[in-house]
Amino acid sequence: MNVRRLLIVEDDPSLSEVLCRAFERRGYEVHAEMHVAGACRAACEWPSDCAVVDLKLPDGSGLKVVEALATAQPDCRIVVMTGYASVATAVEAIKLGATHYLTKPASIAEIEAAFDRTEGDAEAEAIDEPMRVDAVEWEYINRVLTEQDGNISATARALGMHRRTLQRKLARPPES
Repeated sequence: MNVRRLLIVEDDPSLSEVLCRAFERRGYEVHAEMHVAGACRAACEWPSDCAVVDLKLPDGSGLKVVEALATAQPDCRIVVMTGYASVATAVEAIKLGATHYLTKPASIAEIEAAFDRTEGDAEAEAIDEPMRVDAVEWEYINRVLTEQDGNISATARALGMHRRTLQRKLARPPES
């Protein structure tokens, strides 16, 4: 039997532990990292079949991990999972090599299904309503944040707002 190797990059210790245990029970060999630096090292040193990467990590953006994994292990199935979803980060994640993008909370079954998805869903429901103003602002802020490589201070300068104001806005994603 071929055991799948899974790299989990999650800065929340509780969630990381839950993910590790759940995937180990499903027969995966699991390695966990909590920081960009460690995850990028693991991308080069620990061959993985699949990975779950959190977008926001204490020392930078999970997008850097996605890029490192896609470069070092082109066959690795990378799922980006975040509580701070935006169109800008989803597009960047896919461009950098992620195979799927999920918003938290996501079940273990949803994550595992995302590893095996190879095509989009043509039956996905198209939304016919205009975006709310707070959602448009959130998308724009995240696009600029992505352009600034996750640097809060540079993003605040680019947006012409105080860094603390930007941090408060980022801490409150718009409600769906």
